[in-house]
Amino acid sequence: MAEWIKRAVISGKAQADNKQLKDNVSDILLDIEKRGDKAVRELSLRFDNWERDTFLVSPAEIEKCMSVLTEVEYNDILFAQAQVRNFADAQRSTMRDLEVETLPGVILGHKHIPISAAGCYVPGGKYPLLASAHMSIVTAKSANVQRIASAAPPYKQALAPYIIAAQHLGGADEIYSLGGIQAVAAMALGTESIDPVDIIVGPGNAYVAEAKRQLFGRVGIDLFAGPTETLLIADETVDGEMCATDLLGQAEHGIDSPAVMITHSRRLAEDTLKQIERILDILPTAAIARQAWTNHGEIILCENHAEMARMSDFYASEHVQIMTSDDDYFLQNLQNFGALFIGPRTNVAYGDKVIGTNHTLPTNKAARYTGGLWVGKFLKTCTYQRILTDEASAMIGAHCSRLCLMEGFVGHAEQANLRVRRYGHQDVPYGGAAK
Repeated sequence: MAEWIKRAVISGKAQADNKQLKDNVSDILLDIEKRGDKAVRELSLRFDNWERDTFLVSPAEIEKCMSVLTEVEYNDILFAQAQVRNFADAQRSTMRDLEVETLPGVILGHKHIPISAAGCYVPGGKYPLLASAHMSIVTAKSANVQRIASAAPPYKQALAPYIIAAQHLGGADEIYSLGGIQAVAAMALGTESIDPVDIIVGPGNAYVAEAKRQLFGRVGIDLFAGPTETLLIADETVDGEMCATDLLGQAEHGIDSPAVMITHSRRLAEDTLKQIERILDILPTAAIARQAWTNHGEIILCENHAEMARMSDFYASEHVQIMTSDDDYFLQNLQNFGALFIGPRTNVAYGDKVIGTNHTLPTNKAARYTGGLWVGKFLKTCTYQRILTDEASAMIGAHCSRLCLMEGFVGHAEQANLRVRRYGHQDVPYGGAAK
């Protein structure tokens, strides 16, 4: 039976806040749809205190942002993007077009077709998250998306140089200095100055996530994303300092970021609690991390590996880090996770920033039914069929006719019957079933 050494604090305010957030986002989206650029400009001034003649970043401004980078910073961005590109290209190579003869003369197939235009949102109001540019733009390029628009908010009332450099180096065709709902909606719906895209990808705050949710259907989206989540599965092969560091390293994302540890060692659980308090006293981002840990942090004591795995699958966390005496047990048995980080030599920060796997991942238990952003999200798998012989068409037609009439679709049946008459030389009356 699992025991909670520390539980999250449950807040009853979230549901009310969520309804107000939905209503606010809906009103903003309607306003942008009606008034286009004028609404976008007003919203940018209201939310980001940011106004420009055009939100499109010019080549001269891109060059100026690039000049801010040191040689080391420039090479680090290229290194990170190379890792993302290498993995995305490897994933793409597994997605092969298909053509198969399922019956004599019957050919079925599928093609993986790139989406025509993608809108990549890169959050940057609180932290300049240039890594999100790698994850979305570089991955879309690997899928051969022809037009990639990218948007990120200003940082401290100025162009965000690191983000713009990453967007440019990643291969964005258009870069907009625009944040929040107004950026996502402008790319999704289109305005006088911004052409609409076919899919919106990338993380963001609660307002951005809700905007994507409401826009889904008008455009595609990568996934429904909430606050960053991390979950550790650990035993005494590691110590409390490592566990505490990895929990708080993700808790600094935001005050609503859950950080959970699952272990079967009471000693490790208690040591981790002590180390968390020690690190919070010296962590520069402790104001955020402490609130996240206090309200959303948990440590759960389980009896064995099997119970630890069941508990992890129940949480279905965005990031699951495994540091145990039998990591392969969890690799083989876990089912619900956004991404796994196996062994103490890796960690979530590697995945967030540089190692090559994508950091846009499912939250709020969405890992029960989806994985994260990957090259396949920018591809449409579209099927086709071809029949090569008269005999095959007549044979399929006979089955099709009878199946259609079971459903009462006489017009459908006649589509089949016409082929039976033409290619099978059978006398099938209109609306009758092919024998």
